[in-house]
Amino acid sequence: MIQVITPREVPLGGPRAMKVRRTLPHKDRSLIGAWCFADHYGPERSRMDVAPHPHTGLQTVSWLFSGEIEHRDSVGSHAMVRPGELNLMTAGHGISHSEVSTPQSDILHGMQLWVALPAVSRFVAPTFEHYVPEPVTAPGLAARVFLGSVLGETSPVSTYTPLLGAEMVLDAGARVTLEVDPTFEHGIIVDRGSVTLADADLGAAELGYVEPGEHELHLHNSTQDPVRFLLLGGQPFGEQIVMWWNFVGRSHDDVVEYRAAYEAENGQFGTVEGYSGPRLHAPELPNARMKPRG
Repeated sequence: MIQVITPREVPLGGPRAMKVRRTLPHKDRSLIGAWCFADHYGPERSRMDVAPHPHTGLQTVSWLFSGEIEHRDSVGSHAMVRPGELNLMTAGHGISHSEVSTPQSDILHGMQLWVALPAVSRFVAPTFEHYVPEPVTAPGLAARVFLGSVLGETSPVSTYTPLLGAEMVLDAGARVTLEVDPTFEHGIIVDRGSVTLADADLGAAELGYVEPGEHELHLHNSTQDPVRFLLLGGQPFGEQIVMWWNFVGRSHDDVVEYRAAYEAENGQFGTVEGYSGPRLHAPELPNARMKPRG
């Protein structure tokens, strides 16, 4: 049985917000492995301008289909996010960053994903990595493997829990059986077109979830056009998290502490150099205590 999750539309980026389609977290599913957040945006003529803001306890995975985004962070990284290239930022105990689409980005289209860090690693030093995966092909399928292993291709990028992340394009009319790690749970987020995963039909921006125990994923593109999707996977995380705004912690009190440190500018999150404008401020905390989910 495939669980199908339909995204909800939410604003991203404060006063200059752009609309995104969010499939994780969802009321029916918080995690796929350590994947805890998935936003899908575009394709549309829009501008991204996300002022400096903080993160803790997670990794951000930026993946573009079109356009270009300028990344700056408080550990001194300055990089461009381009189609088919992985930008992985590890927040650890605290980092700040900004994301701004470049003037030549006529059409902006991509995915923003987060990975929760396990308890033993959530206070690591913040870092930034860039990787360009080579395309790999199989009958009826082309892929770029940016995290983990599939189709005999392995990304050299290390992760703190066993993970899989890949962009895949299924040819028109293709039927493909994809061998996967049975210890992983998997999710497919459709970008363009529609695809049948086992017995479930998935349309654009929908997520299909597969429980651990499957050795194969059965995919069928019955249309006359290629379909593009992201394949995410990982061993069940086995921990509960509290995720609020841009923070991942283990309790309500963790989040309260992170917010206070950021607003006090006590140095935990550093400073983003080169962004022309003020940083974002944290929203007010909810009235009720936040409960862990996982």
